[in-house]
Amino acid sequence: MSAILVVLIVMPFVVAVATFFLPVGVSRFLTVACGAATFGLALALIPTAATHSQITAGGQLRADALSVVFLVATTFLYGATAIFAGGYLDLADGAAGARYGRRFYAGLNLFCWSMVAAPLVNGLALLWVAVEITTVVSALLVAIDDTDGATEASWKYVLIASLGLGIALLATIIMYYAGTTVFGSAYDLSYTKLLSGAGRFPPDVVRLSFVLAVLGFGTKMGLVPVHTWLPDAHSEAPTPVSALLSGALLAVSFYAILRYFQIAVRALGPTYPRNVLLIFGLASLLLAALYLLSQRDLKRLLAYSSVEHMGILAIGMSFGAPIAVVGVLLHVLAHAAAKGTAFFGAGSVVRKFATKDMTKIRGGIGALPWSGPMLVAAILALSAMPPFGIFRSEFLIVEGGLSDSRDTITAVLVILVSVAFFGLSWYTTQTMLTPDVTASSSDGTAAVTPARSEVSNWIVVAMALGLVALVILGVHPPAPLSQLLNHAASELGSPR
Repeated sequence: MSAILVVLIVMPFVVAVATFFLPVGVSRFLTVACGAATFGLALALIPTAATHSQITAGGQLRADALSVVFLVATTFLYGATAIFAGGYLDLADGAAGARYGRRFYAGLNLFCWSMVAAPLVNGLALLWVAVEITTVVSALLVAIDDTDGATEASWKYVLIASLGLGIALLATIIMYYAGTTVFGSAYDLSYTKLLSGAGRFPPDVVRLSFVLAVLGFGTKMGLVPVHTWLPDAHSEAPTPVSALLSGALLAVSFYAILRYFQIAVRALGPTYPRNVLLIFGLASLLLAALYLLSQRDLKRLLAYSSVEHMGILAIGMSFGAPIAVVGVLLHVLAHAAAKGTAFFGAGSVVRKFATKDMTKIRGGIGALPWSGPMLVAAILALSAMPPFGIFRSEFLIVEGGLSDSRDTITAVLVILVSVAFFGLSWYTTQTMLTPDVTASSSDGTAAVTPARSEVSNWIVVAMALGLVALVILGVHPPAPLSQLLNHAASELGSPR
């Protein structure tokens, strides 16, 4: 099993370097193969991680049940996005297209490598470095189309994310200081070391570190009020990058917060860290639900849906019942599949209609016989409709809130999720299901349905994989996966 950790770290990086020099056709094949291989290796870790405390390799790499949950989510989206990108990219002929393709595939693989590395590195310092690498690479990918909007969104992303990661670095330093009271002035920030001594850390120092970590990594996670980069970046980035940003990067940032949560629970007890997450989660869910009612840009609509779901994750962690934590971890997996699928469908719509403005798109199902209905299904999945995985995960979170005697908070959660559902479903059904092909948009122009055909069969395959995963997660998650989620939830619990 240790060898698998090494391969997971090395393989995507090698492929990233190779695709910068190889022809685009070869790069496409290598990226799909690498994405599928990393997902397969992540699945291979599940039985061991679900029954053992940890898997290590050389002291710097470590996988436990919690990290494998996030690894599975990231690698699944890696593979699906690689397939989608093969059909989505419309590369120009000649040197310019070849140059763009090489930069895109190299950046895509490097971005996925950094997100695979984050759950596997052993320690808060290495985790911060991995998340910082995701910022640098993803910012370049956001701006890769070289439009004014993309450049502005990338610059805004870099400024806000760098500020947030500066705060996260301060949280890391303060947590290191807390550990010096137990381990002395020189020690490593490995998780095992920190968790073993957390019960003797100075409580006030840990409180400060945890709040700074939530604020700092919450910038990358998209928590309010440090979410403002997210709608612009997700809207302006190439759609494969948008899918990875929303389904994988936000989850990786949440993973970083959970590592601090583990330490804080052992040092302070569960009440304080849960209340901090509750405040950020409620603010995020409230703002996202309201913004979803007023969006007209298809990709911005999905971006605000991501803020909504990050709020749900934070609220779910504020509930003390173990079943709520299981629901949160299942939600990470289901959201990755659902949001990736939704962005794939949005990319197909944008390519077909040549616009992201939903007032100018009508008859989407008529124009896209496969990806159109699957986009509607993905939106229903994001809205927590059965039989998809998000229905199951949110049901577990709500059940955990009720069993934890947080009836008021649970009721607020259900109400805000319902508001978000109306925003998502209303505009999507207007775009995809309205049969009038001559409907007028808000600026008076006609919204005419293009000819009935798919943009690419690659897109259809990628979306089908996402929907199959969502149905499996919603109807009957495999027994080893359920065991993994329960084990990871126990790792996040309080030993007191």
